[in-house]
Amino acid sequence: MNNLAQIIQDLDLNLLTEQKDFSDIQIPAGYTSDLLSCVIAGAPSQGVWVTIQAHLNIIAVAALLELNAIIITEGALPDDATIAKANEEGISLFNTKRNSFWVVGKLWELGINAE
Repeated sequence: MNNLAQIIQDLDLNLLTEQKDFSDIQIPAGYTSDLLSCVIAGAPSQGVWVTIQAHLNIIAVAALLELNAIIITEGALPDDATIAKANEEGISLFNTKRNSFWVVGKLWELGINAE
């Protein structure tokens, strides 16, 4: 199992929320979808979610599933209210200019698979 610090480094992710000790956060699996209902049905608890979505509802879904992190792709940026809610819920938000396909491929190379 990989820790979030290793994922951040290997994927060169930009942190959007508060700094944490990411080396203590283990990521057992991942999920990618831009359709919230699919994420609710399929994302693994404590996992990482890869999406292009950057609106407030992603935080509600991530909190419901107890996800550790969301990686927002293609340079999309959430607004301040979304970042504040993520901090409140303890969900780490990252973004990257890379597309979701690239991010998921890199996660797979690191051994982050679907449950």
